[in-house]
Order: sequence, then structure tokens, then C-alpha cells
Amino acid sequence: MAEVFVSIGSNTEREVYIKRCLDALDAHFEKLALSPVYESEPVGFEGDNFYNLVASFKTELPVGELSKTLKKIEDDNDRCRTSEKFSGRTLDVDILTYDALIGTIDGVTLPRGEITENAFVLWPLAELAPKARHPVLAETYQQLWLDYDKEKQSLYPVPFIWRENDLSA
Repeated sequence: MAEVFVSIGSNTEREVYIKRCLDALDAHFEKLALSPVYESEPVGFEGDNFYNLVASFKTELPVGELSKTLKKIEDDNDRCRTSEKFSGRTLDVDILTYDALIGTIDGVTLPRGEITENAFVLWPLAELAPKARHPVLAETYQQLWLDYDKEKQSLYPVPFIWRENDLSA
């Protein structure tokens, strides 16, 4: 079974859609582990702030099937696919890594570039898997976060409870 890390974000009814996403992931995949939840300003457009977190789980699905499953979870949660690329959304679930695969597999680029570009991906990933290593850079996520320019993007820990699990930082 492959270990997968995904980023999860929402800026529309954030708490509702994040909880629905976590319910769906928990129903589909084994050994769901979650980072704390953070609030971030939108990147690339003006709009409401996002809630973001990272989840890891085990799956036997190949990359392409996993991507389809995650898109269905987004669609089941009112994701509008006709909006501009950089716009608000009910739910965004992106594959960050799939084991240590590198390259474009079934249309999915691995590892996802946002890992090192966006605080709202890297900080939760470093919290969830500090000793795991980036498949290309071979540095730990903890070290990548320590080296990240914190002035680049604002990110705030938020209180968040899902199924009696405290996902607050």
C-alpha cells in the first residue's frame, strides 16, 4: 500500500466542507492522520480566507484512480469547476506525494510544487510528518519549513474539532 499526503483547503463554509472532506477520506482510506488546521489568506486572488490542513493515509489505488476519487469528493461537496483557476472554492484536495514517486503519473505531477511554495501546505505537512523527506530535495519537511521565508505568506493556527479530535495547533 502506498502512503499518500494530500492538502485540503476551503474558503466557503470552511468548517462544514473540511469536516465533510475528512469524513469522506476516513470512509475511503486507511490510517487517516491529520495535521493541525491553519487559516491563510488567498493566493492569486482577492477573497475570503482559507482553512488548510494536510492528511496522510494508505491506499492501494493507483495515482490516476486516487485523483479521480479525490475529484469526486470535491464534486460531492459542491466544487464548481467552471470558475477561474484562482478563485474561492468549497473544497480543494490535492495529492502532494504518493510514496516517493517523482514525475507526471496519470496526469498528476509528483511531488506537487506547492509543497515548497506555499506556507499553507508546508507548515501543516511539517507538523504532520516532520521527519519525512521531500522525494526530490531529500530534505525533511521540518527542515524545509525552518528554511521557509515566513514573511512570504501569513498563516494562523485555528481551533478546529473533528469527531472529538482536536486539530488545533
